[in-house]
Amino acid sequence: MRKATFLAFLLAFTALFLGMAVQSALAAEERTDVLYYCDCGPECHCNSVSTSPGNCKCNKPMKWGHVIKIEGDEAILCTCAEGCKCSIDANDPTKCGCGNKVKRVSLKGTGIYFCNCGGSCHCNTVSDKPGKCKCGMDLKKVD
Repeated sequence: MRKATFLAFLLAFTALFLGMAVQSALAAEERTDVLYYCDCGPECHCNSVSTSPGNCKCNKPMKWGHVIKIEGDEAILCTCAEGCKCSIDANDPTKCGCGNKVKRVSLKGTGIYFCNCGGSCHCNTVSDKPGKCKCGMDLKKVD
C-alpha cells in the first residue's frame, strides 16, 4: 500500500513538473509576428487589425495570421492555420510557403507598432505597445 501511495505521489509530482516545463517553454517562445485581421471579404473595408483575438469593427471574428514581410506600412500575412511559421513562397510572392494566398493589411491608423528597418523588412515584429524589434530598431507606429 505504501509503494502504491508513493508511486501515485511521484507520478503526480512528475506530471506537475512536466506541465510547468511545457508552460515555461511556451512562454519563452511567445510569437511577435501574429496579427488578427478582418477576413469578411472584398466588400468589407473595416480594416480591423489587432495583436489579440477579437471581433472586427463589422462584428465578425478576426482571423489569425502571421507576418511574413512588412513593406512600408503594409503587413503581408500568411493566411494558413494558426501556428504556421512558413515564409513567402520564393517562386510566387502572392503565396505563402504553405501554398495559401497572402493577405496585405494596412497598419496605418491601427495603433499597431511594427518593425520597418528598411524598404522591405523581414524582422516581422508587431506589437500593441512601443518597444524594439528583433533587429534592435525601435518599433514604429503609423497614425
